[in-house]
Order: sequence, then structure tokens, then C-alpha cells
Amino acid sequence: MTPHVLTKLCPPCLHSHAPASPVPPLTSGQALLICAILMADSEALSSLAGDPVAVEALLQAVFGIVVDEAIQKGTSASQKVCEWKEPEELKQLLDLELRGQGESQEQILERCRAVIRYSVKTGHPRFFNQLFSGLDPHALAGRIITESLNTSQYTYEIAPVFVLMEEEVLRKLRALVGWSSGDGIFCPGGSISNMYAVNLARYQRYPDCKQRGLRTLPPLALFTSKECHYSIQKGAAFLGLGTDSVRVVKADERGRMVPEDLERQISMAEAEGAVPFLVSATSGTTVLGAFDPLEAIADVCQRHGLWLHVDAAWGGSVLLSQTHRHLLDGIQRADSVAWNPHKLLAAGLQCSALLLQDTSNLLKRCHGSQASYLFQQDKFYDVELDTGDKVVQCGRRVDCLKLWLMWKAQGSQGLERRIDQAFALAGYLVEEMKTREGFELVMEVAPVLKERMVKEGSMMIGYQPHGTRGNFFRVVVANPALTCADIDFLLNELERLGQDL
Repeated sequence: MTPHVLTKLCPPCLHSHAPASPVPPLTSGQALLICAILMADSEALSSLAGDPVAVEALLQAVFGIVVDEAIQKGTSASQKVCEWKEPEELKQLLDLELRGQGESQEQILERCRAVIRYSVKTGHPRFFNQLFSGLDPHALAGRIITESLNTSQYTYEIAPVFVLMEEEVLRKLRALVGWSSGDGIFCPGGSISNMYAVNLARYQRYPDCKQRGLRTLPPLALFTSKECHYSIQKGAAFLGLGTDSVRVVKADERGRMVPEDLERQISMAEAEGAVPFLVSATSGTTVLGAFDPLEAIADVCQRHGLWLHVDAAWGGSVLLSQTHRHLLDGIQRADSVAWNPHKLLAAGLQCSALLLQDTSNLLKRCHGSQASYLFQQDKFYDVELDTGDKVVQCGRRVDCLKLWLMWKAQGSQGLERRIDQAFALAGYLVEEMKTREGFELVMEVAPVLKERMVKEGSMMIGYQPHGTRGNFFRVVVANPALTCADIDFLLNELERLGQDL
């Protein structure tokens, strides 16, 4: 298409942008770009456009609903964790259909209330279901600012504040790991952090694979324990290695990787003609919360020249505690670390860092493509500040502000108290269970109790089987607002819900 008159491409506006006479022919790309600019300026796009008073009134009303319903009620122990509805009923209540005609502001506000009313309140003190919970007000403030600014963190020119902020937050996280230098990036979740680590380890050993692909590679082998996060298997499949390349190492009765079996698995892989290249250890396994013996695993990696990745998505925040950080002894010997502050620190979804000890710009060399429309090398500032080529994605949301603002408010000491409190409450839960008749670590009634608690909305706890054990509840103690009274409620409620079983 080669348009001659701009108005043929663009919707009508209140302000006329049509030229008095036909303009010279434009390419389709030029026309679409100009069209987009004119659309952005068009007051006809929204009933609120050009009316700042109306915009402010809407947002004030929405923020009021959020504060009342999502924050105050959503974090109150006197309210339900969820208002459970079956799918068909929920569809009707939400009126999900998208229609041609817009709705009134009153209807929109009611939509907002309904969304909050029927959503699970993950900031509730009785929400133990996931590895994330709680609602930190400073982190939430950071998330609101992030969404309001709506920028992408790939170049300094459009995200100058956040490029510098991310650099400082990553530097602080690396220092807690024990590194004085290195690299890193915030990723869209711990699974992607783990996949990046596998890709980096492969690229470091076989850099030609970036251009020539899998045909340049011998059969590869990576090693992780049977308690690892499932993203290791998914990552192997996604990167073309295949799930057969993942060698599963035994774990002890507490869920920790057995270093002796790691040695055995490496020898077996080599005997079968595979090339070992990475070991993924875990600090805080998903089900048992186990911390692998990193020093011993690092010794094995050093002997065999293997990349050591530590998936500390759950347990990385324990590094803030002087009392408990010994659980991660040896993490400073890792090549890469995945750490999710949105979990144990309650920074809010999502906040996932990949940290590297590497100082050779490995992230950019592995993932970069030097797109000329974004990463021009003749910019008027230091182009090393453009971090977009460190990742596979293009647009990248800002995930550092919520953590930075929360850290500024709490300080390292306040965050340390959070971790220590979580350990103390977990210990309290264990001791209380020992004193109550009828509680065991494994009970087959878990699915029944889960259904009852969710439908009543009293609390929410996840369950799963483990090995030869049947279903059991995995109580996640992470919400910084938790107290001993909430733990007592949890046990009392389980007793009440299961009194007839």
C-alpha cells in the first residue's frame, strides 16, 4: 500500500491533520508510524481524553476501591481469603463479554469492585498457599509508580532512573552472595532465570551454538536433584537439549542433593558419551524447603570444570539473616544465582533477579542481537547503560523499583527481621503440631480439607504428594504480617474442618 493522502489511513480527529493537498507517496511503514502518532493525539479515542478532571476523578475512585477492598479488607484476618465461585457462576457475575459499546464510569467502577471481590487475597494473613504472600505498602507504592510511568527497561534514554536503580539493586544482591563484581538482570520469573543460566553455561562452553545451532553440539548433560524446580526440565526442553539431558541426582531424607551421587551421575554421563556442562543446586526447594550442600557441590563442579548454578528463588533472601545465612554457605562459589525477592521478602510479583559472577559481558554476548533501531552505538551517552541486549525479550518491565523502595524504607536490618520472624514462626508451627493429637506430616485428608477451607474462604494452604508419601499440606510461612495467632488459627481451623474425618 502506498497512500497519497494521510486521512485515508487515520481515524477522524477533532483537530484536522489532513494536508491541504496530496503529499508525496509514503512507504507503508512511514504511514503507519504517522497514523499511530495522530491516533495518540486524538481526543476521540477516549471519553476521558482531554478532561484531566474526569481522569483524576476516575483514578481517585479506583484507588479508593483498591485501598478499601484489596488492601484494608484483603489483608484483614476478619475477612475471607476468597469468595469462591464455580467457573460458570463466576463468568456470569463478572459479565466477561466484550461488546461494541462502551460502559459508563459507574459500571466500570463496579467492574473493579467485582474483580477484587472474587479474586484470591494473597496479602491475607491466612493465605499460605504459594511461595509468595503478604502485601508490603512500600513495594506496592513502587508497583503503582512503575505501572503509571509505563516504560520499558531496555535503554537508558527511556528509562534512565530505572537503569541506574537496577544496577544498584543488583550490585547489592551480588554483595550479599559474596561477590565484589559481576553482572545480572531482572527476569520475568525464576523459571526464566534458571533457563538463562543453562543457556549461558552452554554458550560459554560452545559459543558457536548461537549462530550455528544445535548441530555444533555433542550430547550434553546437566545435573540437578530430584527436588529441583520443574523449570530445569522445561528449560532443557525449551533450549533444545531435551529432557533426557537432565540427569537426576538423589536427595537425602531432608530433600538435599547428595554430592556423592552427583559424582556418580557425572561419571555415568561421561561413560555414555555425554558432555557434562552444568549443575543446578537448589537453596530452598519448592516442596520441602531444603538447602543443598553448596560447598560440597561446588567442590564437585570445580573438579570437573562445570558451571554451578544455584536456584535460590525461594531461599536467596535468607542471605539477609546473619542467623540463618549459613544455610547457603558456598553460594559465593557459584557462577550464577537465581533469586526471587517477591517470595520470602514480599516485594510483590514479579521480582526475579539472575546474578552472575561473570565480568566478561557474557549476558550480552550470549543474548544480544544489536538491533540498530534500539542499540545505536553512536548515542550521546555511554551505550553500556543500554541493558536490553542482555535478555532474550525486547520490552522489559521495571521490576527493581518495588524492591528498591521497600529496601529504602525497611533497611537491611528491617528485611533481616522479616526473615528471622519467618523462621521463628515456622519453628512455632512445628512445635505446636507436636503438641496436638491427630496431626502428622502426611495425611490423606488434604484434598478434602483444601476444598472445605477454600469454599468457606477461611484460609488457603497448598498440598501435594512427595515420593511415596501421600498428599500433605505445605505451609508457606513468608507473609511479614503473620503472627503466632495466625499460626494458631491455621491449626485450629484444620482441626475444625477435619473433625468429622
